[in-house]
Amino acid sequence: MAFGLMLPFRIAQFVFGVVVIILSSSVAHWYNADTLTSSPSQVNFLIFAPLFSFISIAYLEITPRFMPRASHPYAHLALEALNTLFYFAGFVALSVFIGKLLFCRGSVCAAARADAAFAAFSWLLWTGSSVVVALQIFKGG
Repeated sequence: MAFGLMLPFRIAQFVFGVVVIILSSSVAHWYNADTLTSSPSQVNFLIFAPLFSFISIAYLEITPRFMPRASHPYAHLALEALNTLFYFAGFVALSVFIGKLLFCRGSVCAAARADAAFAAFSWLLWTGSSVVVALQIFKGG
């Protein structure tokens, strides 16, 4: 893999993942503490997606450097594609959920909207790194 190009992608993916998990946890906590309902599954899914991406980033960065026999290009592409899919599904589901609310105001609504926006940027980052990995694999790199 092109280590020089992928490391900035990974750093940005990690930072955006941290932001998404903080915002999602904030919204989920508000639902669990201040309402009579549990947090929506759309918010819970955006807690799962960054956790999965942290595990993926660890595998994608550590195995080629320290355990090259455990690293396979198609596994890298599969993890990239899964993260792309998870973030796409997460930000679209949360956006639709927010759009169908009867009212959305206050800091929790702003956090949910920011969560959807940062998840969309995370999707763009994972899409970009997936394209780079796919090009490297299929061009014989």
